[in-house]
Amino acid sequence: MKKVLITGGAGFVGRHFCHALLELGHQVICVDSVVPLTGGICPLESGGWPLYDPTDYDNFTFIKQDCRTFFDERGDTDFDEVFHLAAIVGGREMIENNPLAVAEDLGIDAMMWQWSTRARPGRIVCFSSSAAYPIKHQRRDSYRLLTEDMIDFSSDLGMPDMSYGWSKLTHEYLARLAYAKHGIRSVTYRPFSGYGEDQDMSYPFPSICRRVLEQEGQSRVTVWGTGDQMRDFIHISDCVAGVLSSMTSIDDGSAVNLSTGIFTSFKDFVRTAADIVGYSPEVTGTSDRPEGVFARGGDTTKQESLGISHGMPFGEGIRAGLEFIGRKRLET
Repeated sequence: MKKVLITGGAGFVGRHFCHALLELGHQVICVDSVVPLTGGICPLESGGWPLYDPTDYDNFTFIKQDCRTFFDERGDTDFDEVFHLAAIVGGREMIENNPLAVAEDLGIDAMMWQWSTRARPGRIVCFSSSAAYPIKHQRRDSYRLLTEDMIDFSSDLGMPDMSYGWSKLTHEYLARLAYAKHGIRSVTYRPFSGYGEDQDMSYPFPSICRRVLEQEGQSRVTVWGTGDQMRDFIHISDCVAGVLSSMTSIDDGSAVNLSTGIFTSFKDFVRTAADIVGYSPEVTGTSDRPEGVFARGGDTTKQESLGISHGMPFGEGIRAGLEFIGRKRLET
């Protein structure tokens, strides 16, 4: 049994890592202050976590606390692994409309790395973001699959996506320094558009699935922005499996994408979802909501060299999301 710390473990991604690690029999300490608008859910309050109850596991401990306070107060020096997911982030509106709140991630990450030099965990699994990539490679007139070497700390980094992208770049750089100066072993993952049934409605996947269900039979369905913008959708189960199978392959904080290498537009997403439900609406964009960069997809070459693959086709993921959200609507 390993002793594992998961910061931000009550969020969408954290809940899935908690489940996988609990199933493996590890002692899981989940620390999360459950900040509003970030998708975090307290497992001890009414309703709990959507897909399972972590309190059914004797090897689960939940600490409702800002991880910065945890780092300041706890003196544990026997963590085998740390999954650092704590961050102030929500959907696109949060990133674009509240960039200074997102910049608070700089302090969260700085305290985690300072703590690591005292606690000396066996390994830290870091989560960056595809938002760290230069936006010049994600424009309508010039886009391509993003490769890990596009971020090179020894040369020109390029302009990332808003304050969230900047904070993740800093986090990655600190990982490199922690290894070079203190021998702290870590690996960094850059997830693309991770999705799953229990994701917060501020994210595109569940909100689009719900809209398609609510507007069943109508002649038109709208999406944010132009609807032509494209993302690389990867199911959370593939993210978790990819991390757990490859995390010991890298020690120096180097980054690996979590992606499928497949571009899907929001219009095509809606068309697929509507087809599954059983209607064929016209799909149009709106001009009053943020859409972010035009095209963001991740090259899979490095992942494949580490044995990472994705097993959930997006159509099957959409079907599962529609069924889950449909059941929730009936329950309420």
